[in-house]
Formats: sequence, structure tokens, C-alpha cells
Amino acid sequence: MHLGVNIDHIATLRQARLTVYPDPIGAADICVEAGADGITAHLREDRRHINDADMQALARRSSAGKIHLNMEMAATEEMVAIAVKLKPQACCLVPEKRQELTTEGGLDVAGHIERMEKIVSQLTAAGCRVSMFIDPSDAQIRASAAIGAPVIELHTGHYANLTGKARADELVRLQLGAKLAVELGMIVHAGHGLTLDNMADIVAIPELSGLNIGHAIIADAIFKGLHQAVADFKAAMIR
Repeated sequence: MHLGVNIDHIATLRQARLTVYPDPIGAADICVEAGADGITAHLREDRRHINDADMQALARRSSAGKIHLNMEMAATEEMVAIAVKLKPQACCLVPEKRQELTTEGGLDVAGHIERMEKIVSQLTAAGCRVSMFIDPSDAQIRASAAIGAPVIELHTGHYANLTGKARADELVRLQLGAKLAVELGMIVHAGHGLTLDNMADIVAIPELSGLNIGHAIIADAIFKGLHQAVADFKAAMIR
């Protein structure tokens, strides 16, 4: 199973003091050395963590074959233009609100079919494999397939925040969503809020082919180092 490591919060720490360190590009190299299959970075409209220079440096590493780069981005003209220029291997379209601490839910693909279809077409023409970050609803999954997106990333944030029967019910939604997506010919990833303690049932979903993990790995890295934190997630996924 593919492990993509999100390095946004390396940049968050840097931006807290407006320094040049810690360097998210150096962090990306460590993640790959430790077993990460890809690097995810979210260039937000407000540039609160990853900035344009970071994305350009990551794109250079990507074009040189050193990393597999997944650019998370809002579905805006500005971000599409940047992605078309940088040509990361993958682009994941996510919802974005100015005041949110982190992404709060999935993208509403079904409510914006024409706009999303145009963006998917533009990014695909630039050579990017497009993923839609969505909640596990039939409507959003079918809409993602209809606009030609080859990949979906199921939002697991609600699952991670629930307990007991509510979590079990959300797990069923994720399982059924992954199954439907594969039946429709799509690749299925998942991410958001997953940790070493809560990801086992998600990893066990047979249709799932990848996870994108950020905050939990960076948090673990404070205590045991980034290389070990990435290696531990990869080992747990394999188990």
C-alpha cells in the first residue's frame, strides 16, 4: 500500500518564526529514505505553510525522479495555473476555507460538475493524475467518476473523530464507498486524522491502495525523529 507523507506541518513550524528552517524539502528527502512512496504538499491560497518556493523546489525533485509529488490544491484558477506549470505527478483537489484549522470535509463534486470536469481536464492534459478529496457518499463518488477523475481520496476525518457505534457506522460507509469507486474503475486512497492507533481498520479495506498521512507523522517525529516516524507508519501498514 502506497504511503504518501504530507509535509505541510514542517512548513507550519518554519512559518511560526518566519525562519528558513526546518526545511520541508529536506524533510521530503528523509521521508522517502524512510520508506514513503510519495510526498504530499498543500499549497493553500493563504500560503499559511507551504509556499510557492517550496512547491517549485518539490517540483524540481519530482521532475528529476527523486520524489513522487502530490500537490493538494483548491479548485481555483490560480492553483490550476500553478499546477499546470509545475506538473506534479498528482494533484488532489480539496475544499478550502480561509478560517479553518484544517480541511473540514470532502469536496462537493456533485454540486459543481461542470467546473470540476473542466479542472480535471486541464490538469490531466498537463500530465497530472487527478484525485478528488471527498466524503464517502455515493453521489460524490459517482460524480467524481463522471467527470473523469481517476482517483478519489476518501475523507477519514469524521471516522477519526468518532467512537463506538458511530465510528463503526462510518467505517461501513468508507468500506462501501471504496467498493463502489473500484467498481466504477477508480483508484481509492484515504486520509485525514489517521494515526498509528486508529488506522488499522482503514488499512484493512481491500479496495484501498494508499494513505496520505501528515499531522500524526510530524507529531510522532517530535519524539522519535522523522525517519523513524515514517518507518513506523509504513511498517504498521504492511502488518
